[in-house]
Amino acid sequence: MRNNNRRLATYLSLLTLALGVTACGGTDNTNNQTPTEQTPTSSLSLPFEDTVKLNGAGASFPAPLYQNWFQQLSGVAPKLQVNYQSVGSGAGVKQFVAETVDFGASDVAMKDEEIASVERGVFLLPMTAGSIVFAYNLPGVENLQLSREVYVDIALGKITQWNDPKIVADNPDANLPDKPIIFVHRSDGSGTTGVFTKHLSAVSSEWKDAIGEGKTVQWPADKGQFLGGKGNEGVTATLKQNEGAIGYVEYGYAKNNGLSMAALENRVGQFIAPSDESAAKTLENVELPENLRAFITDPEAKDCYPIVTYTWMLAYKTYDDPNTAIAVEAMIQYGLTEGQKVSPQLGYIPLPANVIQKVAAIADQISPDYTIKVD
Repeated sequence: MRNNNRRLATYLSLLTLALGVTACGGTDNTNNQTPTEQTPTSSLSLPFEDTVKLNGAGASFPAPLYQNWFQQLSGVAPKLQVNYQSVGSGAGVKQFVAETVDFGASDVAMKDEEIASVERGVFLLPMTAGSIVFAYNLPGVENLQLSREVYVDIALGKITQWNDPKIVADNPDANLPDKPIIFVHRSDGSGTTGVFTKHLSAVSSEWKDAIGEGKTVQWPADKGQFLGGKGNEGVTATLKQNEGAIGYVEYGYAKNNGLSMAALENRVGQFIAPSDESAAKTLENVELPENLRAFITDPEAKDCYPIVTYTWMLAYKTYDDPNTAIAVEAMIQYGLTEGQKVSPQLGYIPLPANVIQKVAAIADQISPDYTIKVD
């Protein structure tokens, strides 16, 4: 029986030092990222005679980051090709449970009953984290602030005009127009929606009773103007196309598309703008449990941005083909090492070191009899 901790430590140190790839940009056109050509300075030795292709599907939240990782990974491991489809967390979990993909991805960790339905077993692996923001399209209005009551009421359709007295009270110096609010939400089954509605349920009993939480919810479209968009990509595009629109979207999409983002009132009454720093402070106050499922519904620390989530990669505990198992583990370990370095450039939060160690130790079990080598 091999000492997995020793193997893990050796692997992490070798891979971090030897893979000389500096990744910039992504492959998602909506996210306005252009991949930078890289010349790999090292390679990942894998025991493949033929190319191994992995297929994954799931959350749009981490899609620009994952696509960047997989493009760069193909440079250091040419016989490993990874295809990832941004179909939303709901569809990704369904495909993973149906075993039609090699891995899945979700912004909401799988439920116990979903895990129990997968005979091969499931590893839930947080791979990155990020904020969910209220992005808005309101020319001439900068540094918008939204109190907890206000942003819940906007999503409930109770506040329908930009010059509503409650918004004015939060922004006394802003020139708020007499213009209807268009609320943009996800139209597909979405982990982003799951995280967003879990937060709103935590801060508002009215929201919890009227709408609740989930990857899909029934929006109160009879009370205001609501538009749906498929994926974070679709919400971002809809926001850009509709003046007066506001909606929830992953921070990286908003940042890389130049969308304005509101500062939100957190649990201790501070208005906190979304940023790498404010999201990282939120993660600092979260202890990841042994099963790696942590939900950050309403952080308490004073400098924390209030809506932050881990996003999980879903892997099977066993694979029929040993080469597939090796490929999945190599993909995950690459994301945990070199992949973390590009995260801030694309609007994501690098995992804390202690979280990387926990995730890598679990991923090490996917292919326990093969040690990945770096040349």
